[in-house]
Amino acid sequence: MVIEKKILGLGHQVAEILSAEILEGEIRGGDRLIEQELQAKFGVSRSPLREAFRELEKKGLVEIIPRRGTFVKSVERQDIIDHFPVRAALEGLAAVLAHAALGDDEREMMKQELAMMETAVKKKDTSLFFKHHLVYHELFINGSGNELLINTLKTLRMQSLWHRFSYQYYQEDLQRSYRVHKHILNMLLDPGADTQKLRELVEDHINRAVENFLLYVEQLEDDEH
Repeated sequence: MVIEKKILGLGHQVAEILSAEILEGEIRGGDRLIEQELQAKFGVSRSPLREAFRELEKKGLVEIIPRRGTFVKSVERQDIIDHFPVRAALEGLAAVLAHAALGDDEREMMKQELAMMETAVKKKDTSLFFKHHLVYHELFINGSGNELLINTLKTLRMQSLWHRFSYQYYQEDLQRSYRVHKHILNMLLDPGADTQKLRELVEDHINRAVENFLLYVEQLEDDEH
């Protein structure tokens, strides 16, 4: 039993590393993950590596094709078109639930994340902004207290390669994004805020990104040809 736990833990560690490499663009869409090369790279056997592949598949980052191998999923226009309205609606719902459920600790942490986002804007540090933006969203999503909603959004955010898209998007206008997130937080902290307007603000923030993301996908497709 101890050995099994160790193997599963190792598989999770490998999955985390591969996830980061995929989301940061080090491994591109369509690339095949070759078992022998990765076993040598990580110094692991086939069992934890295949566990890692299954975890990546659940996150929507790879596709396991029988008798062909494991391939990193490519970003498709239709994925974005299908995904964003769903994600926007669910995050809007999470914000409404979080408005009533956020505790003092979560409120304070959101203030800290927003402050770091402001610092990143002043420094024009996209990577720093990106890092704290992700935590900011996770805080109010988790603060909703609805486990089904939390887990669904976690999967959606990963499946859409949101992290990679966000990085490209926020290079374009950090200041505008910061202002939107400041407005969202002000509403979350205001007991008398109109939660329908809060919901609409969160949804609009996400849906407005679609056009930019589609342009980004077109650039990726051009690069691949």
